[in-house]
Amino acid sequence: MGQRKRVAIRNHSAEANLFARRTFIAFFGVLVMLLLLFSNIFDLEVTSYEKYQTRSNKNRIKVLPVEPNRGLIYDRNGVLLAENRPIYSLEMIPEDVKNLEQTVKELGELLEISAEKQANFLKNIKRKRRFKPAELHPRLSDHQVALFSVNQHKFPGVFIDARLKRYYPFADLTTHTLGYVARINQRDEIKLAEQGLKDNYAATHNIGKLGLEKYYEQQLHGKVGHQEVEINNQGRIVRTLAYTPPESGKDLTLTLDIELQMIAKRALSTKRGAIVALDPRDGSILAMYSNPSYDGNLFVHGISSKNYKKLLENRQLPLVNRTLQGYPPASTVKPFIALLGLEEKVITPDTRIWDPGWYQLENVEKKYRDWKKWGHGWVDLTKSMEQSCNVYYYDLAKKLGITKISNMMEKFGFGDYTGVDLHEESRGIMPSTQWKRARYNQPWYGGETLSIGIGQSYWTATPLQLSQALSVMVNKGNIKVPHLLKSISEKVMDEAGENLVSVNTDVIYDEKPPIELKQRKNWDLVLDGMHNTVQKLGATAHNAFKGAQYDAAGKTGSAQVANIKQDEKYDAKTTQESKRDNAMFVAFAPYEKPEIVIAVAIENVAIGGGATNAAPVARQVMDQYFGKRVITSHDKSRHPHHDKQYRVKPLKKAG
Repeated sequence: MGQRKRVAIRNHSAEANLFARRTFIAFFGVLVMLLLLFSNIFDLEVTSYEKYQTRSNKNRIKVLPVEPNRGLIYDRNGVLLAENRPIYSLEMIPEDVKNLEQTVKELGELLEISAEKQANFLKNIKRKRRFKPAELHPRLSDHQVALFSVNQHKFPGVFIDARLKRYYPFADLTTHTLGYVARINQRDEIKLAEQGLKDNYAATHNIGKLGLEKYYEQQLHGKVGHQEVEINNQGRIVRTLAYTPPESGKDLTLTLDIELQMIAKRALSTKRGAIVALDPRDGSILAMYSNPSYDGNLFVHGISSKNYKKLLENRQLPLVNRTLQGYPPASTVKPFIALLGLEEKVITPDTRIWDPGWYQLENVEKKYRDWKKWGHGWVDLTKSMEQSCNVYYYDLAKKLGITKISNMMEKFGFGDYTGVDLHEESRGIMPSTQWKRARYNQPWYGGETLSIGIGQSYWTATPLQLSQALSVMVNKGNIKVPHLLKSISEKVMDEAGENLVSVNTDVIYDEKPPIELKQRKNWDLVLDGMHNTVQKLGATAHNAFKGAQYDAAGKTGSAQVANIKQDEKYDAKTTQESKRDNAMFVAFAPYEKPEIVIAVAIENVAIGGGATNAAPVARQVMDQYFGKRVITSHDKSRHPHHDKQYRVKPLKKAG
């Protein structure tokens, strides 16, 4: 018989205990997990509720900036010089268009959109979200707007969007003064960030780049608004929750008179040069024109490289603002030199010198010539200004010396900023021994002092500086800061808090310390000489103002641009144009109580000097100011950018 097999007997009690232990462990694990879950829920719903609610709102609510309207700019008589005009762009929402390529092609045929622009649109659209509008054509003409409006039903998902852009109705007439706005670039963004203004420009595309648009950027820009919108997980706007409207920029009223500006342009015609006219009673600039100019509207929408290159390569240099550029002031500064001579008692009104047509320093071979080859004979102070005698001022400058001349001329503002509200101003040069040593590391020579006496050598002054210096002269030492801004207007709520009303605030400018003379009669002696220059028969500016209905005074000047050798004779006809003399002129009127001072600079004139070229230009501006019609009723000016015709008409006498 075989052996019996053993049969294992199960221990039910042990198994039951094992099962119980495992069940307890599993239950404990589940309990721990539940406690952790409820603890996390408590933290999310109670402890960190505000934190996650804020993060949730940030994902659900988006704040969109709203661009403010830029402030407008007016001339002193309320004529609009810078406005905001609506422009129309063709927009498309790709997801609402069934056949994108076919739609773009049909729109191109309808609105004459170039194939290149169509191809660029189809290329760029791939990088954008399909539910957001994309721009197909940035600037629609009125004809294109009308044509699309009639056919819009054929193009679902395509629409016209309108927004405001800067526009200058008078185009090149005001560019050098107003400047222009253009698209914000990286440099602008860095500067705005440094000034803490970046958030205020969140919705703004353009910024002032030049002139008053740049100088008063913060006043013109306004304050950004905000729109709170609810968005879904795809970034779509579901609804608007709140809206904070933007604050429009402030409107500016300038001291400029656009009609005087028109006359200035017409008087200069094809000549390169500049005119500055201001009111000496308060320093307000009435006209400020540089010729030739250019249309600032070209830069607003982004000037093409072709057009910009054309401006840069233009030999007439239209981009240069000649009103703020330095010129040798020539004989226009002789009244200031004469005033210094009287103050220092180097001369008296009766002091006379003999003018043989040249002046020579001791032990120096070179002869310094007078503009009149045979000279003026015996010359006193009055005759020296009437005839603009160089020899008289060579001698006077030698006796005064460069240090006294430089110190006195600096008091009149030469060689320094005038304080005008434009960033582009040049300081000009008022030379001195220290200046030459610092600039050229050379000593000052006596012959250079002679040239300074007639406004030549290193001396340069802007037309604005000349007009300011003459303003100080006619004010007998009182200095008014030249300025373009007259008043600022902004919208505020009325007392009832229901309507916006416009509040106009005049700008008050501080005066600088006056120039005090030892003898105040010296002012009158010099001003009398300028009066004779215009009013006396045979004086240099008499012919230009013959028959004027107002009592004017002034001083002519002809600035030598190129050096002429001792044995050479200047002949404008045979001289290269860029080396011909500049014509200069300064004037004021009426003589007793001046209301207007003018400085004129004309470059490289072919015939004559300041009396022949610059003085008649000043005469035209003064005729307009004092009410004499210089443009007949049938002679109207129309610029291609104007919507309506403007006719220059006589002005009422200021004051």
